[in-house]
Amino acid sequence: MRGIRLPALLAALSLAAALASGPARAQPAPARPGPAQPGGSPAVAPKPQSRASTLDELFARLAASADADEAKGIATLIERRFARSGSDTADLLMSRAGEALAEDPALAIELLDRVTQLKPDWAEAWSRRAAAFWRLDDPVDALADLNRALAQEPRNFNAWRALGHLRMAADDKKRAMEAYRKALALHPHLPDVKRAVERLAPEIDGRDL
Repeated sequence: MRGIRLPALLAALSLAAALASGPARAQPAPARPGPAQPGGSPAVAPKPQSRASTLDELFARLAASADADEAKGIATLIERRFARSGSDTADLLMSRAGEALAEDPALAIELLDRVTQLKPDWAEAWSRRAAAFWRLDDPVDALADLNRALAQEPRNFNAWRALGHLRMAADDKKRAMEAYRKALALHPHLPDVKRAVERLAPEIDGRDL
């Protein structure tokens, strides 16, 4: 695979954490009206912060992070949010696929086929299936799934990193560098990506692109 180590590629493709099954979640109690305001109208409770705005704030903090330790904590929070599908069934299938990935990637793909049918807009499902295809030495389908993942969530720095590794494995250094730089623009403290960019820069930046 031309210098790309399989564990590094799989780490880039995999989720930060698998979601395990559990008992049904308790439903939250109905919200109580706030204290009455002058004039007799109850106070309106503030709206909960949206997932999108939370991710926006986390990505801003990640881009401004001072060092690798700070970045790692923020990146983990982002990865946890990416790992939530909003469907207990999809989460369970994803967890089972994660368990199967190392020993039986064909089974992982079968499970992830169902996940992508249930949640076609869940970027992590496509990213995880790309890892399974790579395990089966199928870079074409792995690349297609990574592109689908990035179409759904273009801020997925792990998918950009994995795309760079796949491009390097195909000896497509120019597009590998493009992917690596997109990963670093989102997460500036990815050591393997920084090393790859440093190695490629003299060759790529010296060309008339």
